[in-house]
Amino acid sequence: MTSDLNRRHFLQTASHTAATLAAAQAIPGVFAAESSQSETVNIALIGCGGIMTHHLKGLVSRKEAVSISWLCDVDPAQIDRIATNMQGFQSKAANRTSKFEDVLADPNVDAVIVATPHHWHAPIAINAMAEGKDVYLEKPISHVYDEGHAIIRAAKKYGRVVQQGSQMRNSPVTARAEKLLADGAIGEIKIAKAWTAEMRHTVKPVPDSTPPPNADYDRWLGPAPSRPFNKHRFHSTWRMYRDYANGEIGDDGIHDIDMACWGLGVDSAPNQITARGSRMMLHGHASEYPDNMNVTWQFPDGRLVVYENYPFTSYGIHGFDNGNVFYGTEGYMVFSRRGAFSVFLGPKGKPGPTEGDVRGQRGYAEHMAEFLNAVRTRNVRTKARPEVAHRSCALVHLGEIAFRTKGRLDFDPVTERFTDCDEANELLTKTYRDPYVLPSV
Repeated sequence: MTSDLNRRHFLQTASHTAATLAAAQAIPGVFAAESSQSETVNIALIGCGGIMTHHLKGLVSRKEAVSISWLCDVDPAQIDRIATNMQGFQSKAANRTSKFEDVLADPNVDAVIVATPHHWHAPIAINAMAEGKDVYLEKPISHVYDEGHAIIRAAKKYGRVVQQGSQMRNSPVTARAEKLLADGAIGEIKIAKAWTAEMRHTVKPVPDSTPPPNADYDRWLGPAPSRPFNKHRFHSTWRMYRDYANGEIGDDGIHDIDMACWGLGVDSAPNQITARGSRMMLHGHASEYPDNMNVTWQFPDGRLVVYENYPFTSYGIHGFDNGNVFYGTEGYMVFSRRGAFSVFLGPKGKPGPTEGDVRGQRGYAEHMAEFLNAVRTRNVRTKARPEVAHRSCALVHLGEIAFRTKGRLDFDPVTERFTDCDEANELLTKTYRDPYVLPSV
């Protein structure tokens, strides 16, 4: 069977499921009724920064059937800040700690939401699964390539639910687009493009200094190399450094690369990667990453995923700062995780279907609901389960490795190792600082 036929079957099956869910969502009170009859899930929040604040506000505003047992962060100021969003949500205050081990030792915790810097994702997630906790893990699930496989093994070994925070997988917009693609609206998709096109500004380096009062900086570093404190290597701007992050491609870009993989029906690793990047305009920027990046991943059947990152486009691409184009044999679809899509057909680009009345829906509520319901029902096949998440995160890691080494690399999708570069293979994993090592699975 050809990969296009495999992909068509996958999308047809998935779109039928999505359509059923969408129909249920259209009925007022369905989710409310389900939640009122469901077992309350005891959860803990690990990493109390910006995206966790978004998750907490959503849980509170939707009155989800959860009890928040713990707030965990190495900086107590982060906990103080985020706790203000819980007022009136539950009668018992959440416990507080700087050590995720305290959370995992609590037998009453069913699941954890992890929104730490990337270098902590896999160690915390694997330890959590070993202690019988389900895990909602912010993207990317892995800081280096081999961590993805470790998380997959752990989820299977311990029978845990794991959901990557790729919320657009559960958006009603995606469900509607999925049905069109499954029905062959644009023919066979051969190329999927993703982009990050937003304004970025130079962040000047600053001298090292002392950590904030009461913050456990050594624990913040965790498995990363020991370094003097620098405010750029702490809250928010840690994203500029390889010790903790994955650059623009692994921060904003992973969302759109994930949807590129979804649209193309990626079910294996690529066999060739080409990556280019430079310091185009952010001269003097403190970041270790290029300010622009173009990566192409070729798959064994010749299909392509393309990623483009531009720091100077306030106008976006096709009108969107983040998005995708799926190029088919009969037309193309412009898709954005901002909650929209448009189809253009034939040689003259005749306008086709759009997202219609679900415009702007980005899947946050639905994605978290799928995770919480999976915790209750033990259905581990969520839409962003580890096997699915790794296919997208893998592209981030392979693209970064190609950029850092030869620019063009061949990769064996079976052995999942580079065939022509020992230096590149070494970057598929990393060294972990004692005692914050990656648990063996």
